[in-house]
Amino acid sequence: MPTNDLASENVAPELGLRLRRPSPDDGEPLWRLAGEVGLDLNSPYAYVMWGEYFAGTSVVADLDGSVAGFVIGFRVPEDPDTFFVWQVGVAARARRTGLAAAMVDHLLERTGARFLEATVTPDNAASAALFRSVGTRHGAPVDVGPAFSADLFPDGHEPELRFRIGPLPSRAPNDDTPME
Repeated sequence: MPTNDLASENVAPELGLRLRRPSPDDGEPLWRLAGEVGLDLNSPYAYVMWGEYFAGTSVVADLDGSVAGFVIGFRVPEDPDTFFVWQVGVAARARRTGLAAAMVDHLLERTGARFLEATVTPDNAASAALFRSVGTRHGAPVDVGPAFSADLFPDGHEPELRFRIGPLPSRAPNDDTPME
């Protein structure tokens, strides 16, 4: 596949960041990065599965041959117009480049989704800002409300707020989006 030109997405092209589909081989690097950046850590097997079964709705950012970021998500089975972002991770060396926003926008274009959903803990200002910026960039409303209360989690996890963004501008899925 051709290399994705991130310069057009204003993502520090001088850093050599490239977007690509994940593969099962990315499982361990995604798992390690998720742990490094403080995400809720899923099993290593889960990240391998993302590369096998959800590569079309996920993206990996490479920097000098190693994983610098990722977004893993899926189309909601009961609402296929909605793209749900499960996790966003960006390594410290790639922060403040606009990478997270570029990866989310790339997946919205690739999937053609009319709505984006994600859940965010109340103390996660960075994720809240990311999802609010999606609405701003796409001229779409951002609705925030309760998703999952803390009592649903066995480990003292904070409650999760649901961010629902959309409707987004109508477009056909573009699975031909250039990627490596």
